[in-house]
Amino acid sequence: VQLQASGGGLVQAGDSLRLSCVASGRAFNSYSVAWFRRAPGGERVFVAAILRSTLGTVYADSVKGRFTISRDNTKNAMYLQMNSLKPDDTAVYVCAAQLSGTNYESPYHYGYWGQGTLVTVSS
Repeated sequence: VQLQASGGGLVQAGDSLRLSCVASGRAFNSYSVAWFRRAPGGERVFVAAILRSTLGTVYADSVKGRFTISRDNTKNAMYLQMNSLKPDDTAVYVCAAQLSGTNYESPYHYGYWGQGTLVTVSS
Protein backbone atom coordinates (compact mmCIF):
# COMPACT_ATOMS: atom_id res chain seq x y z
CA VAL A 1 0.00 0.00 0.00
CA GLN A 2 1.18 3.55 -0.74
CA LEU A 3 0.23 6.41 1.54
CA GLN A 4 -0.01 10.13 0.95
CA ALA A 5 -0.63 12.61 3.73
CA SER A 6 -2.00 16.12 3.39
CA GLY A 7 -3.64 18.89 5.37
CA GLY A 8 -0.73 20.39 7.26
CA GLY A 9 -0.18 24.11 7.58
CA LEU A 10 0.59 27.06 9.81
CA VAL A 11 -1.92 27.70 12.58
CA GLN A 12 -2.04 29.54 15.88
CA ALA A 13 -2.16 27.94 19.31
CA GLY A 14 -5.71 26.85 20.11
CA ASP A 15 -6.66 26.34 16.48
CA SER A 16 -7.77 23.10 14.85
CA LEU A 17 -6.46 21.23 11.83
CA ARG A 18 -7.48 18.04 10.08
CA LEU A 19 -4.92 15.81 8.43
CA SER A 20 -5.79 13.25 5.78
CA CYS A 21 -3.94 10.21 4.51
CA VAL A 22 -5.09 8.45 1.37
CA ALA A 23 -3.96 4.94 0.54
CA SER A 24 -3.57 3.39 -2.88
CA GLY A 25 -3.72 -0.32 -3.44
CA ARG A 26 -6.09 -2.97 -2.33
CA ALA A 27 -7.46 -4.13 0.97
CA PHE A 28 -6.93 -0.95 2.96
CA ASN A 29 -9.22 -2.40 5.59
CA SER A 30 -6.63 -5.12 6.22
CA TYR A 31 -4.19 -2.59 7.68
CA SER A 32 -4.02 -1.02 11.07
CA VAL A 33 -2.99 2.58 10.54
CA ALA A 34 -1.40 5.25 12.63
CA TRP A 35 -0.01 8.76 12.77
CA PHE A 36 3.49 9.51 13.97
CA ARG A 37 5.21 12.86 14.19
CA ARG A 38 8.77 14.08 14.10
CA ALA A 39 9.68 17.42 15.60
CA PRO A 40 12.68 19.32 14.21
CA GLY A 41 15.80 17.41 15.21
CA GLY A 42 13.73 14.70 16.89
CA GLU A 43 12.73 11.11 16.29
CA ARG A 44 9.43 9.66 15.15
CA VAL A 45 6.96 9.67 18.00
CA PHE A 46 3.68 7.80 18.13
CA VAL A 47 0.55 9.95 18.03
CA ALA A 48 -2.47 7.71 17.44
CA ALA A 49 -3.53 4.44 15.84
CA ILE A 50 -6.78 2.90 14.69
CA LEU A 51 -7.03 -0.85 14.45
CA ARG A 52 -8.03 -2.74 11.34
CA SER A 53 -10.58 -5.07 12.86
CA THR A 54 -12.17 -3.58 15.94
CA LEU A 55 -11.67 0.04 14.91
CA GLY A 56 -10.38 0.58 18.39
CA THR A 57 -8.12 3.56 18.90
CA VAL A 58 -4.90 4.18 20.79
CA TYR A 59 -3.52 7.63 21.64
CA ALA A 60 -0.33 9.04 23.04
CA ASP A 61 -0.91 10.68 26.40
CA SER A 62 0.21 14.02 24.99
CA VAL A 63 -2.73 14.18 22.57
CA LYS A 64 -5.52 12.40 24.44
CA GLY A 65 -8.65 14.49 24.54
CA ARG A 66 -7.40 16.83 21.81
CA PHE A 67 -6.79 14.60 18.78
CA THR A 68 -9.14 12.09 17.15
CA ILE A 69 -8.08 9.45 14.65
CA SER A 70 -10.60 7.97 12.26
CA ARG A 71 -10.75 6.04 9.02
CA ASP A 72 -13.09 5.57 6.09
CA ASN A 73 -12.37 2.26 4.42
CA THR A 74 -14.75 3.08 1.55
CA LYS A 75 -12.43 5.96 0.62
CA ASN A 76 -9.15 4.23 1.55
CA ALA A 77 -8.51 7.12 3.88
CA MET A 78 -7.60 7.92 7.44
CA TYR A 79 -7.79 11.23 9.29
CA LEU A 80 -6.40 13.02 12.30
CA GLN A 81 -8.57 15.76 13.75
CA MET A 82 -6.36 17.98 15.89
CA ASN A 83 -7.99 20.45 18.26
CA SER A 84 -6.55 22.84 20.81
CA LEU A 85 -3.20 22.77 19.08
CA LYS A 86 -0.11 23.77 21.02
CA PRO A 87 3.32 24.93 19.85
CA ASP A 88 4.67 21.57 21.07
CA ASP A 89 2.54 19.88 18.40
CA THR A 90 4.75 21.41 15.71
CA ALA A 91 6.17 18.54 13.67
CA VAL A 92 6.06 16.65 10.42
CA TYR A 93 3.11 14.27 10.71
CA VAL A 94 3.47 10.96 8.93
CA CYS A 95 0.89 8.26 8.33
CA ALA A 96 1.82 4.61 8.53
CA ALA A 97 0.22 1.20 8.00
CA GLN A 98 0.89 -2.30 9.26
CA LEU A 99 -0.47 -5.77 8.73
CA SER A 100 0.93 -7.38 11.84
CA GLY A 101 -1.65 -6.04 14.26
CA THR A 102 0.80 -5.66 17.13
CA ASN A 103 2.78 -2.99 18.97
CA TYR A 104 0.84 -0.12 17.54
CA GLU A 105 3.01 2.49 19.25
CA SER A 106 6.31 1.28 17.81
CA PRO A 107 7.38 2.68 14.43
CA TYR A 108 9.37 -0.51 13.80
CA HIS A 109 6.16 -2.50 13.39
CA TYR A 110 4.97 -0.41 10.47
CA GLY A 111 6.10 -1.39 7.00
CA TYR A 112 4.38 1.33 5.00
CA TRP A 113 4.92 5.06 5.37
CA GLY A 114 3.64 8.22 3.74
CA GLN A 115 5.81 11.25 3.00
CA GLY A 116 4.56 13.45 5.83
CA THR A 117 2.88 16.82 6.12
CA LEU A 118 4.23 19.75 8.15
CA VAL A 119 2.17 21.22 10.97
CA THR A 120 3.44 24.45 12.51
CA VAL A 121 1.72 25.90 15.54
CA SER A 122 2.65 29.44 16.50
CA SER A 123 2.20 30.81 20.02
